[in-house]
Amino acid sequence: MFGRILGAIAGSKVAQHVRGVDGTGAAILGVAATSALRRLGPFGLIAAGLGGYAFMRRLEKRDAAKQVSRPSVMPATFPR
Repeated sequence: MFGRILGAIAGSKVAQHVRGVDGTGAAILGVAATSALRRLGPFGLIAAGLGGYAFMRRLEKRDAAKQVSRPSVMPATFPR
């Protein structure tokens, strides 16, 4: 019971940072996530953590590739 309450609180806090999710829906997702993590066991919990870390790294690399790099030196202009 206590875990579900904490999951609901964590879900509502996540809703403040995610667009398109309201407080009630996020609280329900938080309760579902705590139930799912409890069923996964210790190895499933470690696998979920590693998967989340790998996904985060992939997104960071993709965002870094999208950024346009500007040249540090301005090109020389020649008189006409």
